[in-house]
Amino acid sequence: MEITCDRCRQPILAENCYCPTCGLPQLMYSADDNSDAPQSERWPLVVRDAATIDWRPALRGVCMLAIPAGLLSSGPSPLSFLGMFWMAGAADLAVILYMRSQRPAWITIGAGARIGLVTGLIAAWLAFGISGCALFIERIFFHRSNQFDAIYSTFVAAFQQKAQDSLSSMSTADAAQVQAGFNQIQAWFLSPEGHAGIWALSLISNCLFLVLFAVGGGALGARMWARRRQPEV
Repeated sequence: MEITCDRCRQPILAENCYCPTCGLPQLMYSADDNSDAPQSERWPLVVRDAATIDWRPALRGVCMLAIPAGLLSSGPSPLSFLGMFWMAGAADLAVILYMRSQRPAWITIGAGARIGLVTGLIAAWLAFGISGCALFIERIFFHRSNQFDAIYSTFVAAFQQKAQDSLSSMSTADAAQVQAGFNQIQAWFLSPEGHAGIWALSLISNCLFLVLFAVGGGALGARMWARRRQPEV
């Protein structure tokens, strides 16, 4: 038998005490209930809204898992190419650890996504800092600037080739205007500021990519474990 949630109007199994979509408690009353019983007997435990997060216990698990995920996803790590899996797995485990300490022992997908977001932000910030420091140390102290300059030159050459291909397909008037803008962009690319900016932009975009996987891992963990665990009364 299914009932309908009063908040989101989604179908709910009759034996469920909470809506799996929005987390609203589904309170049902019976005519046989002893209304004269003390409130402490009718409600022996305080039940938490599954859509809210108690951040104190949540952050303990988040920090415990975000730190190794950030280390494994950073540039110096030989396993950094698996960063998306480290982030999603860390967020998933953070959600599981949090749910085990809560009543009911599950949370909504939105709450899981928020835990995943915090996990991803901490881990991505750590990965960004370690990767940036590693690039600085390798360039300044280990004198490997030639390797980084070669990689950057390859990037600039590819950009120039694509720009030239685009200009060749334009009319003379349009090509002149685009060429002027292209020359300004090229000058910025070849400047020290442009060189540093492109490297920083690549690190930031990689971190944002990892954060998205952490959010997805947290939401997926909440969704999967909500199906496996029945809400407690």
